[in-house]
Amino acid sequence: MLPSDTGMEKAGNEVKKRMHLGNVVAKMRRLPGLVWKKIWTVGQEDPRRVIHSLKVGFALTIVSLLYLLEPLFKGIGQNAMWAVITVVVVFEFTAGATLCKGLNRGFGTLCAGSLAFFIEYIANETGQIFRAIFISFSVFLIGASATYVRFFPYIKKKYEYGVVIFLLTFNLITVSSYRVHNIIHIAHERIYTIAIGCGLCLLMSLLVFPNWSGEDLHKSIVSKFEGLARSIEACVNEYFQDEKIKTKSPDNHIFKGYKAVLDSKSSEETLAQHASWEPRRSIHCYRDPWQQYVKVGAALRHFGYTAVALHGCLQSEIQTPQSVLALFKDPCIRVATEVSKVLMELADSIRNHHCCSPEVLADQLQEALHDLNNAIKSHPRLFIASKHKRFSQKSFKDYGIPLSSVKTGSSALPDWRTKQVTDHSEESESKSLGRTLSKIDITSLEFSEALPFAAFASLLVEIVARLDLVIEEVEELGRKASFRELKPGEEQITVTREKLQPGKAVELQTHLCAEGTV
Repeated sequence: MLPSDTGMEKAGNEVKKRMHLGNVVAKMRRLPGLVWKKIWTVGQEDPRRVIHSLKVGFALTIVSLLYLLEPLFKGIGQNAMWAVITVVVVFEFTAGATLCKGLNRGFGTLCAGSLAFFIEYIANETGQIFRAIFISFSVFLIGASATYVRFFPYIKKKYEYGVVIFLLTFNLITVSSYRVHNIIHIAHERIYTIAIGCGLCLLMSLLVFPNWSGEDLHKSIVSKFEGLARSIEACVNEYFQDEKIKTKSPDNHIFKGYKAVLDSKSSEETLAQHASWEPRRSIHCYRDPWQQYVKVGAALRHFGYTAVALHGCLQSEIQTPQSVLALFKDPCIRVATEVSKVLMELADSIRNHHCCSPEVLADQLQEALHDLNNAIKSHPRLFIASKHKRFSQKSFKDYGIPLSSVKTGSSALPDWRTKQVTDHSEESESKSLGRTLSKIDITSLEFSEALPFAAFASLLVEIVARLDLVIEEVEELGRKASFRELKPGEEQITVTREKLQPGKAVELQTHLCAEGTV
């Protein structure tokens, strides 16, 4: 290497280092702005997060005074830190979650302390050697029993945290009592401080800007109905758009609508569990059927799976020509619009706690299904492949492939893949042509041009059929939650499972199958 080349290489490395350093400095300058933007976004998404953070900080400040103020410290001592630990562990975002953990922690501590005092009383009546054996046996028996109880479904669901606290507290008191003589006094102080921490958390959660798990579950179910309604309507509208517009328009709004429904199982069950701990806040003091909300969410997820498949038709590699889609555009869009209206009305029913009462929307949905059925029956030839249909030679020229190098039969793809390539460029070209030939091999088969639309229409009808289960669960929720009857003059929800006549949807699907399309 020449000296001039070495100098140029060093100069190039120096320039790269300076550019890298400049990028690092630029990122550091942008960092405060990015952090502040993130803080603002999180708070703007849910302002309750800011209030909850202030509540936790205020609670920690109060319990810290037990340790910081001399008179309180003399009365409680080092165990004041247990109050701080309790606030950190117990204080949750919603009142239901705080009640669940707080009552579990308090009850578990009380039971463990009482049992540990009993064990200590019996152990003191024995000698030193037998005392150690008795304590060891007690720790083994209680530890094994409490751990086994945690596997019970009901205990695991509602009281597992309490069992863990019971086991921890019992072992701390029982084992420590063998070496420490004033363990009873220490245990009393720890129970007091834990009670102070739990009590403060419960007061702050229930009385100061409370966040209710039940309200969160209620709003979550309503928003999922509305999101799924918008998703289905947007999906059908986009399916019938012009191909150029369809490739440019983003489908995030469709994806978000059903994703929120499909990912909600765990959160709904957790919110329902925490809501069951919350006090009854209604005028009539009845308990809301939170588990029925979970069933409504499950029915909505079952309904949402079809929306996912419907969205998949938009990404299909083989699409029905726009000239064919135009024949069925209006009835399909009308069916989707009526389904969306039903979902929005169900959401409104849950939001405002009023009962479902049937009238107009079911008839409109039934009429839309009838129109779609007639449109499909009026064009039977579209769903039957022509015996003379073959993939034209012009299509191969459109792909830029010489006719001499390909076959139009099903053996074209395997023959091409068996060819040997020697360099990277030839291998890339082989993969590209292989994918092209794969598409040609599929499109050259004697399928009906309307086959992709038949799958789409079948899924659309399946959505109407599955809507029955959702309506049934919402009606059951209305009965259990004592939803009010609509007064004369109020806007009524106009759909029930009886009026929908799911048999009509099944009939349409049967017709599609009879045409040989699905």
